[in-house]
Amino acid sequence: MKKRVAVLASGLALSVALSPLTSYATTTTKKDDSAKTAPQAVQRVLLISVDGMHESDLANFVKEHPHSNLAALSNHGITYTNASTSKPSDSFPGTLAMVTGGTPNSTGVFYDDSYDRKLLPPIASHAGDKPGTEVLYDESVDKDKNKIDGGGGINPAMLPRDPVTKQPVYPHSYLRVNTIFEVIKAAGKHTAWADKHLSYDLLNGPSGKGVDDLYTPEIAANGDATTSIAATEANDDLKVKAIENEIDGKDHTGTKSTPVPTIFGMNFQAVSVAQKLPGNGYLNSKGTFSKGLEGAFEHTDASIGKIVNELKKKHLYNSTLIILTAKHGQTPIDPAKLRITDKNLITAGVPSNLIAQMTADDIALIWLTDQSKTKAVVAAIERNKEKAHIKAVYSYVTSKKQWLFNNPATDSRVPDIVVQPEDGVVYAKPGSKIAEHGGFSEDDTHVALLVSFAGIQHAEKIASSVQTTQIAPTILKVLGLNPNALEAVRKEHTQVLPGLMMLRHAKM
Repeated sequence: MKKRVAVLASGLALSVALSPLTSYATTTTKKDDSAKTAPQAVQRVLLISVDGMHESDLANFVKEHPHSNLAALSNHGITYTNASTSKPSDSFPGTLAMVTGGTPNSTGVFYDDSYDRKLLPPIASHAGDKPGTEVLYDESVDKDKNKIDGGGGINPAMLPRDPVTKQPVYPHSYLRVNTIFEVIKAAGKHTAWADKHLSYDLLNGPSGKGVDDLYTPEIAANGDATTSIAATEANDDLKVKAIENEIDGKDHTGTKSTPVPTIFGMNFQAVSVAQKLPGNGYLNSKGTFSKGLEGAFEHTDASIGKIVNELKKKHLYNSTLIILTAKHGQTPIDPAKLRITDKNLITAGVPSNLIAQMTADDIALIWLTDQSKTKAVVAAIERNKEKAHIKAVYSYVTSKKQWLFNNPATDSRVPDIVVQPEDGVVYAKPGSKIAEHGGFSEDDTHVALLVSFAGIQHAEKIASSVQTTQIAPTILKVLGLNPNALEAVRKEHTQVLPGLMMLRHAKM
């Protein structure tokens, strides 16, 4: 039987139509009458990633802080309690899931530190022109990673190169599919984004021009802000100010008049850092915040409040859809499960010349120099299961039914082997961190997802399983654009989020 929930405010807003094919569990909580004027059609979308925020974190924070900004957004929103981010749950594929509607199978991006069998090494590596190279898109590609502007741009000598032209491959050119920024810009609207590295040029998409106002204050500047919660919060503050300026009809610097973006947003990094820094994180298996993590959430909440208040000040709040989620979670929540492990134990006994690249956090992705040896390398890794605390070893060759990705024999970027460690295992130096992300575990992938709009007069919850890839087509849908304009949506048949199908949009 078709279920239908009508959510009305002053006679208009949205009608929530639930699919007759799926049973969606919904609940209604405390009413909030803070919106005093009739909501308008959606004219813009503000997308926010609180990196590291689990679904349980959002629920716990709202429960303990009923007068917080997150609680206020929840009271005018739909919370998806069973949302999953990308696999791997690294920041790059996690971000791309939200803005392309695709997984690494479509985007071609598995990690910010990965490998491509066809590209040539960077000039700076002095490794010559033999195909096959590590693809590293972090602060190391900046002209000067110690400066907040990255020294003025990306250093082309640090980039992998095209095998035909031998020219550097910038992050945006590495992406195989288009983004919501490109689609919305093509519709004649203004776009903006703020993130932690210059390498988020990635979001410009293959055209290289998707984001009109891209602001990337380098998080690694001044000795790496991620070694301090306070320093990370200060970096987040720069991005918050950029968002406020954009709401005011300026560019991120506040010095140039521009249209208010139709799509804009940012990532918050402080929660992720507080989850990882020794002496912080969670206190128990229930996800109780430490003092440091509590403070990071409170600072982030206050920052979100600044953004919302600026929208209200400029009379834009009632026409702005706010989507709050996370690129990734963090493992482990339960501190008792933490086990720091040497990544070299994974490949003990495997000839080093067979390993082209291994990226390890709380997952290990392995690219081989000789793919015909995949089965033998898997067998060797299986023998290291106990000492390397490995839960499962996957490859296209040995575990095709469980394999999530394209065939590595035909896709130059797909790892040959994926090693999933036991829950709580982090491959790192002792004492360096107490959590990490990138893996496939529940703590890594079960993230917060809240869609808030002034027209939603109650807090709604949808418990059916959804993916953060569904955010991208949903954004286009509510803006009156065709979700199938996204190449990854067409390839993977990505659906819009349930519960928002009838949300009114302004004509583009």
